[in-house]
This record gives sequence, structure tokens and C-alpha cells, in this order.
Amino acid sequence: MKLQCGGRLLDLTRPVVMGVLNVTPNSFSDGGRFIGRDAALAQADVMVGEGAAIIDVGGESTRPGAESVPLQQELDRVIPVIEALAGRIDVVVSIDTLKPDVMRAAEAAGAGLINDVMALRGAGSLAAAAAGRAAVCLMHMQGEPRTMQAAPHYVDVVTEVDAFLRERVQACIDAGIDRSRLCVDPGFGFGKTLDHNLALLAALQRLCVDGVPLLAGLSRKSMLGTLTGRPVEQRVHASVAAATAAVLGGARIVRAHDVAATRDALRVAEAIVAARQSALPAQES
Repeated sequence: MKLQCGGRLLDLTRPVVMGVLNVTPNSFSDGGRFIGRDAALAQADVMVGEGAAIIDVGGESTRPGAESVPLQQELDRVIPVIEALAGRIDVVVSIDTLKPDVMRAAEAAGAGLINDVMALRGAGSLAAAAAGRAAVCLMHMQGEPRTMQAAPHYVDVVTEVDAFLRERVQACIDAGIDRSRLCVDPGFGFGKTLDHNLALLAALQRLCVDGVPLLAGLSRKSMLGTLTGRPVEQRVHASVAAATAAVLGGARIVRAHDVAATRDALRVAEAIVAARQSALPAQES
């Protein structure tokens, strides 16, 4: 399985880590730590050295209750960083945004992947992505960031998220975006309770749209805090456990803050998946 990220083909035969690089003052986990070009570049270098295959740059927090950031402010935060990274690191640079103007500017600056929590449903976003060559991650979110955790409700969360992701994949294909440029994300924590998140993680294999890789973003999220009682800065072990479960369920990309620990977990999970697959013919015979 491969993902076409602009001029770069990302090999997903083995699961990979997407390192989180927030250049915002208010992200839920590391807000304020990497504001400024030099701090952001230094952190990107660390994550690449630890094995990240993608660096995901975000200039607007989408945590519950977060307010929208003005367009120019978001551009000022992310474009200098993306331009510098594109000429500095030999991995895919991703832009985490829901604004079409930022998508276009980021791709022009060297981004090879658009990571959109709105799954290109915003005005102009689908057209902006279709006009470029970058890959797109389509994420499920019920509601919008400011209110998404107020009262999430589903009749059947797995069925509804699966239907949404399939519809967005088809909308992209209809708009001229090749399937090879698409990946999907069930959106853990985006308009979902703990029970919703656990149901999705347990049934992740059902969400793997045919031929489209699945991304899982569970790192340090509040569901892990609820399960462990740990504050956000002490959730690395829970995050690693969740990443392992995600890969066992079929995820090919894991979005993470703690790259080295997550990469080790992915190697273990990958070995288990390989052992499971090699045992299938013997069991079937």
C-alpha cells in the first residue's frame, strides 16, 4: 500500500509514524513549546531522527472549545516552517488545516499532505485539494471544534463513521482526486465519548475503506486520561498501547507526539500482524 504525496510516494507496506508539530500557543498537549521557526525546526529534526515518516504542521488548535484563528495568522505560523522543512528533511511534510487558502499556500511551500479535520467539507476545500497534487487525510468529526464534545450522539458509531468516510472518499474521487492520494481517519476524540472512541478502536478493521490507508490519531488524548487518570504529559504509555491496538486493527499511519516510543510499538504490532497472516493458510487448511 502506498500514498501519493505530491511528488513523493509514501510506502505504507509497514506502518509509519506521523509526528505532531504544533506551532500554536494553545494546542491541548504541547501548545506554545514550538512557536517560532527555530524551535519548530529543531523539534522536526528530533522527530525525523526518531523515525517519523511524516511531519504534521498545525497552526490552529482543533481541541474541544478551540476558537478559529484568522487566516493571515495561521499562514504566518505555518508557511515559514513548511518552507524550511521542505528543503531540510527527507520525509513528507503535512499541513493540518481546514482552510483552503492555507492548503494551497502550504502545498506551494512544499507540503505533500493535507490533513483536514473537516474532510474537505469546508467551502472551497475540495476544489483546493483537487487542484493540487498533495495527498489528503479525510477525518470524521461530529460537529465542529468549539462544540463537538458538548453532547456527541450516534445510533451506531462504527456504522455511521464508516458511511461518512466512504462518502467523503467518493466525493473526492468524483472531484478528480485519485484514490492513491487519499487516506482516512475516524477522528478519535472529535465529537465522540469514551465509549464511542473505544467502539471505533475495537472495530477499526471495518473502517479500512478499500484501497485507502487508515490513519489513527490517539496520542495523549483525553480518552487515555479518562482510562488511566494521568495528565496529558504522562500519557506516553497509554498512547503507545493505543497505537499498538490501532496497527493491530489495520491502521497504516499513526499520528503521535512521542515518535520514538510509538515507532517501537509499531514494530511490535507489525510483527504480530505478520505472524497472524502467516498462520492463516495453515488454519484454513
